[in-house]
Amino acid sequence: MPCIKELLAASTLDKVDTKVLLAHLIEKHLNWPKSSLISRDTDALPKELIAEWHLLEARRNSGEPVAYILGKKEFYNIELKVAPGVLIPRPETELLVELAIEHIHQEKLTAPRILDLGTGSGAIALAIAKNLADAKVVGIDLSESALAIAKENAQLLGLDQQVSFSQGNWFEALSKIAHGQNDGLFDLIVSNPPYIASGDQHLSEGDLRFEPDTALTDFNDGLSAYRLIIGSAKEYLNKNGLIALEHGYDQSAAVRNLLQEHGFVDIKVHHDLAGIARAASAKLR
Repeated sequence: MPCIKELLAASTLDKVDTKVLLAHLIEKHLNWPKSSLISRDTDALPKELIAEWHLLEARRNSGEPVAYILGKKEFYNIELKVAPGVLIPRPETELLVELAIEHIHQEKLTAPRILDLGTGSGAIALAIAKNLADAKVVGIDLSESALAIAKENAQLLGLDQQVSFSQGNWFEALSKIAHGQNDGLFDLIVSNPPYIASGDQHLSEGDLRFEPDTALTDFNDGLSAYRLIIGSAKEYLNKNGLIALEHGYDQSAAVRNLLQEHGFVDIKVHHDLAGIARAASAKLR
C-alpha cells in the first residue's frame, strides 16, 4: 500500500493543503500525530485511508475550501466547527480579537459587555470570551444556520454560559434577547460585516465561491453595513466604549471618514501581517 511520502509526491494539490488533509486522515484512521508526516512517512497506509484521501483530494481539486472539507478551522487559540453556512474565519480577523482584549485590559474593565455583530461561526465572540473569563459577549447574526453553528461551537468550547446569541438584523436583534441579558450598554462593539461590493470579481474566485454570499457582500457598494453599524453604534456604547471594524483592503479611508462623521474620536488604523490596513477602531467621546 502507498505511504505518506508517496502520497505527498503524487498529490496534485498545494503542498500545504496536502499536508493538512493527510494529517487529518492519519489522526482519524491511525491516531498518529501530525509529526508522523515526517517520522512515519514510509509506513504503509490502510486502504480505507487511501480511499478517503482520494475523495478529499478530488473535493479540494474542485475548489472546495479545506476548512469545509475538514469541518473545522483554527482561529486565535480555539478550534471552531465550520460548514458552508458560515464564513471561514481568517487570520486577519484575529486583529479584532486582539483589539478587544487590549482595550479591556487598558481600561481595566471588570465584567465587560461586548457585542459581536455578524458573528457567523461565533469566531470573534468565542475567542474574546475564551481570553476574557469575566466578559459577557452577545453575538448577532441574520442567518439562523450560522447561529446554530455558533451555538454548537459555544457548547463545544464550554462558553455557552458566557456567550449568548440572537438572530436578527444588526442592532434590531437585541430586542430578541431575553430580559436581563441585555441590561445596560456595551463596552465594546466588534464586527466583520460583509464588505465586498456587488459584482466584485473576487466573489467568483477561490474559496469565496463556496462561502455564503450574505457573509461576503452587501449586494451594494461594500459600505452599507458600515453606514448602519457606525450610524447606530453610539446608542449602544458606553462612554469611552470602543468600536472595532474589519474592512476590505481598499476601504480604510471610507470607514475612517464614516467614524469621523458620526462623532467618534481616537480613530486608529490597524494593519494585518501583510501590512495592509485591515481594521479601524474608534472611541465614543
